[in-house]
Amino acid sequence: MAHAGHGGVHYPSARESWAGGVELFAAVMMIIIGFFHVIVGLAAILRSSYYAVTPDYAFTINVTTWGWVHMVLGVLVGATGIALTAGQSWARVVGLIIAGLSALGNFLFIPYAPVWSLLIIVIDVAVIWALAVDLREQPARRTVPDD
Repeated sequence: MAHAGHGGVHYPSARESWAGGVELFAAVMMIIIGFFHVIVGLAAILRSSYYAVTPDYAFTINVTTWGWVHMVLGVLVGATGIALTAGQSWARVVGLIIAGLSALGNFLFIPYAPVWSLLIIVIDVAVIWALAVDLREQPARRTVPDD
């Protein structure tokens, strides 16, 4: 809800500005995470020997397959981040789902690239928090009467 200032101009409240900033943070981070996924995916596809495979890991998957998983996740995460910046209403819910899938994929990828995977999981959790913050229930609209 925005305040009406002089001449009927609406200014966002501090709470609205904060909410918009948190959502923009999530959108930008999703775009960055998307690029990260694409980079990891390309490395796995083009040079699968780059990643060391942990023996006897319960979720062992071919490194090239992981590359394609990261490529697809990268495109989905990045596209959803772009949709968030464009103000698409569906992007918040899809972003929650896609960021969750990204965190899950990176959890399963930990034996191949532990530091990288944990870093992306932390960013995914921050994105999930930012998208889950519900500031829609704001106090009644306050307006300043025009003089």
